[in-house]
Amino acid sequence: MVQVDSLYFKACLSELERNVNVLKPRQAVPSLEISTLKGPWSLVSQQPENFTMLVFYRGLHCPICSKYIQELDRMTGDFAEAGVTALALSSDDSARAQQASDDWGLSTLNIAYDVSADQARAWGLHRSAGRGKTSIGIEEPPEFSEPGLFLIRPDETLYWSQVSTMPFARPHFKEILGALKFALEKDYPARGELD
Repeated sequence: MVQVDSLYFKACLSELERNVNVLKPRQAVPSLEISTLKGPWSLVSQQPENFTMLVFYRGLHCPICSKYIQELDRMTGDFAEAGVTALALSSDDSARAQQASDDWGLSTLNIAYDVSADQARAWGLHRSAGRGKTSIGIEEPPEFSEPGLFLIRPDETLYWSQVSTMPFARPHFKEILGALKFALEKDYPARGELD
């Protein structure tokens, strides 16, 4: 049996709690005001019929993000029909966000940029340090956020979230849309609310 110094364990846990914010369903989400390619955006001013969907992506340098955000762009109308407004966000600056929108051929999805480290932490996102050029030859920024997806009710409480440490294995938007239609039809409650 391994003995652990309880003071050391408590200090480690305290440090972890300072650096990681886990959002809980049915609780208020952090405020969010951010710049987008279509102008200023704030969560408090959103009035979706059912949900606001925030999709945090890694940035222009990420080839998996391009496919993922392109899929969301193609489905923005489907989500709107289900009463869901969508916003894609990254820590890229405005020039890289515009380049992503142009290079990826985005036509309907609003793109937010300049997600700060503090904003990323508030939303419980993992952060990474840049490591040079990616497989597509684009330089990673010095720091960036890893993926996260949040569905927020009109009262600004969390309904559902998914946060990752890697760009791989993200939930597919077609499946999310199907699940949301089921949840709305059945009045399915937000789950995972316990500590």
